[in-house]
Amino acid sequence: MRHVLLPRIGGFILGVAILISGSANADPLKDEIAPTGKLRVAIGISPAGGAYWSTKTETGYAGVPVDLGKAMADQLGVPVEYVTYPNSGQITDAAAKGAWDVSFLPEDAERAKKIAFGPVYEISEATYIVKAGSTIKDYTSLDQPGVTVAAVSDTTTMRGAVAHLKNAKVTGYQTFDEIFNLLKDGKVDAFALSRDQLNALAKKIPGTRVLEETFRQTITAVAVPLNHPLSLEYASKFMADAKTNGLLRKAFDNNGLKDTPLRAK
Repeated sequence: MRHVLLPRIGGFILGVAILISGSANADPLKDEIAPTGKLRVAIGISPAGGAYWSTKTETGYAGVPVDLGKAMADQLGVPVEYVTYPNSGQITDAAAKGAWDVSFLPEDAERAKKIAFGPVYEISEATYIVKAGSTIKDYTSLDQPGVTVAAVSDTTTMRGAVAHLKNAKVTGYQTFDEIFNLLKDGKVDAFALSRDQLNALAKKIPGTRVLEETFRQTITAVAVPLNHPLSLEYASKFMADAKTNGLLRKAFDNNGLKDTPLRAK
């Protein structure tokens, strides 16, 4: 009997030790915010960059979300992985599929039904850029029958443009690049986007002009999938700290936004 019990007791003790060790090493935050062992940061790609948009480079990606995502991963002690999308609408829809862990997105009421937002870190003005040679000078001359306005599909800016324009036709496209080429070739009359990005775009397409008026303000904030309370709490604190410790300012400055003020709520 003695020889039978000893192996059983030894196995039991070993099992308890493994269980205790596993519990000691468990990290609920990392299990939720980085379930794959990496921090998957969802980013939108465009040629212009900005507080939300990122750009593809020869060595990877650049942008405010790229810098913030890397810093967050470093703080968590996990590798960063960038998950790219052509627009913010696709990022939003992918949240329910578990495709990413954190992102930095324009916020509106419709989008808040699908993802959870933390502190706002940028407020921008949305307006329109008109094609080279256009006679459109203001919103009145823009909002006319027969005028074609492009916007990135399923974005806060597109929803705002549809609500703003009563006569001009607003059409959504999946990628920034597609709209860029349409505007460059004069196949659309205008493009709705944030003023900072349109000012950068105007430098790339000679003759285009950014209208002075503003039809809405767009806010950009850190975001996580719904029902991720630990992730939201952590991301919110990270962004609050990023504003006070200079990380957010540095990310803006490094990505051509030295004149853009920081915002937080």
